[in-house]
Amino acid sequence: MAGGRAHSPGHAHLHVPGTSRIHRLAPAPKLIGLVAFVSTVALTPRRDVAAFAVYGAVVIALVVIARLPIRLVLSRLVVIVPFLVFAAIVPFIGTGEQVDVLGMSLSEDGLWAAFGVASKALLGATAAIVFAATTPVPDVVRALSELRVPSVIVGIVAFMFRYLDLIVDQLRRMRQAMVARCHDPRWLWQVGPIASSSGTLFVRSYERGERVHQAMLARGFDGRMPDLDERPTPLTDWPIALIPAAIAAAALLTVVLA
Repeated sequence: MAGGRAHSPGHAHLHVPGTSRIHRLAPAPKLIGLVAFVSTVALTPRRDVAAFAVYGAVVIALVVIARLPIRLVLSRLVVIVPFLVFAAIVPFIGTGEQVDVLGMSLSEDGLWAAFGVASKALLGATAAIVFAATTPVPDVVRALSELRVPSVIVGIVAFMFRYLDLIVDQLRRMRQAMVARCHDPRWLWQVGPIASSSGTLFVRSYERGERVHQAMLARGFDGRMPDLDERPTPLTDWPIALIPAAIAAAALLTVVLA
């Protein structure tokens, strides 16, 4: 029961309840649409600025249709900061023809590489944020099963979502216990106790996994995650969910063939 309590609030921040058209779409079409859109963005040459402008308009439209707060989207985009930092460094270390930008000599190829990395990371992450905010975690697992993803992978994903917050919460309690004993792990020379705590957490997580697996086998688990929601996917959801990917593909073909 404690695990259930720890899990419920942990993923509450991922899904944003709503009644928008994107919220109402079945999870499987949304997942395929996301993969198709991100794949199209990833395959776009970095110099095709017009195509990236269309992708940006599509992503902004998705955020607006899903009625997601801008502050929430921006806060979740923090995960791509390392990519943006790398993109900012590339023009300074790139080779090839140099150009003057604000009095600095930068690599032209490096500038294009930075633009490609930053734009693709921003577009892909924003599309993924819209998907995560409009699709509950159980629906994601159901979509994987519906798309005939191997049951082993579906089980791994399901349990990853189920127990990730539990493990993070346990790590937080261990850190609080360390601080209560006058150990404030902030400095490099305090890495020893932190490493020891990480080892303890790994062992506890492994033992918990063994106990959970044995309990599941005792209850008749056959390697497949049960589907508690047997609602069929409406056929009309597929073309709607693929509209962003279709627009992106059309923009890419138009730019490439122009």
